[in-house]
Amino acid sequence: MTAPVERVKNATYHDTKGDLFSSFDVADFEVPHGRDEVWRFVPMRRLRGLHDGSFATPVASKVAVELPESASGISVETVTKDDPRLGQAGAPVDRTAAQAWTAMSEATVVTFAKNSVNADAVNITVSGSGADVTSFGAITIIVEEGAEALVNLHFVGSGTHSDNHEYIVGDNARLSVVVHEDWADDAVHLAGERALVGRDAVLRHAVAVFGGSLVRLVPQVKFAGPGGDAELLGVYFADDGQFFEQRLLVDHAHPNCKSNVLYKGALQGDPSTERTEARTAWVGDVLIRANAQGTSTYEANRNLVLTEGARADAVPNLEIETGEIAGAGHAATVGRFDDEQLFYLLSRGIEADDARRLIVRGFFSEVIGRIPGEATRELLEAKIAQELDGTEL
Repeated sequence: MTAPVERVKNATYHDTKGDLFSSFDVADFEVPHGRDEVWRFVPMRRLRGLHDGSFATPVASKVAVELPESASGISVETVTKDDPRLGQAGAPVDRTAAQAWTAMSEATVVTFAKNSVNADAVNITVSGSGADVTSFGAITIIVEEGAEALVNLHFVGSGTHSDNHEYIVGDNARLSVVVHEDWADDAVHLAGERALVGRDAVLRHAVAVFGGSLVRLVPQVKFAGPGGDAELLGVYFADDGQFFEQRLLVDHAHPNCKSNVLYKGALQGDPSTERTEARTAWVGDVLIRANAQGTSTYEANRNLVLTEGARADAVPNLEIETGEIAGAGHAATVGRFDDEQLFYLLSRGIEADDARRLIVRGFFSEVIGRIPGEATRELLEAKIAQELDGTEL
């Protein structure tokens, strides 16, 4: 007789990277430490107690939802955490995300009705609650069968915030969501993100991280039926003293689904200051299960280190349990400027500093050009120009 498998706590990998211990109750998780695999890049002392329960007074998150004038078939509700629509995409896989579920008092649910089409964005703004408190919350986006939706999720202000974002994309539905981390320099934000993508459904998820002292995002996508299509895009720009981590999982559990992951980041430090170095970490996991024949997937992470005092870690992982796939690959790079590009621009009479800025903006354009919404693209271009303003490259 085979002994039962004991599930290991604290998000320890077992079986496959898609089979993690999960729970909505923070008490089911042990306190993580810096030597744990999923926390090894994170400066634990800067988490303000979100990982061990020593955080400041908990309060509800400040969430404002703005509907476009053209809105059709959209409902917005504030619900208690026992609402049955919450948690459909699965439970948290680490203690901080479970802490957010346990500590929150309410959640925001935005539903797009069956077969509704909304080309204009729903704007959701989450504002920090300031010092001496810690805000917790959850946002659930439900796109019912055959519906199309665009959502901008914008984080602003100061404080310590932890939440969960959930995206339920019904059969033949389409959701595009842009997560913009535009915090003040002192903010700390930890977020678990889980998406459930239905049969022949499409998810376009983009994240832009420019603000905050420490931001850690954990997006996870799982296909609920064949024919699903998921694209995960990201841009981030870290200055000295900032730490950004993106830790992704795309779980292919059904046939004939496809996914594409492309994240690009830049880092610039300032060794003359007393702050710590600019630091980013990107971990991309793609799992193709045994019954996911016909899968097509590719993931890539590119990083530009612009100055001294900056460090980027990039870890792509691909786990394949079947050979009957359309294609799979991954890549990651960390480096400085392309000397050939720089030489070309200099040979055309462009000043060195201007040439370097053009290279950085061109580096990001591949991702930004694929993010939905012209206004959003223009905003992100302006953010990058602002980051580069006054920087000696």
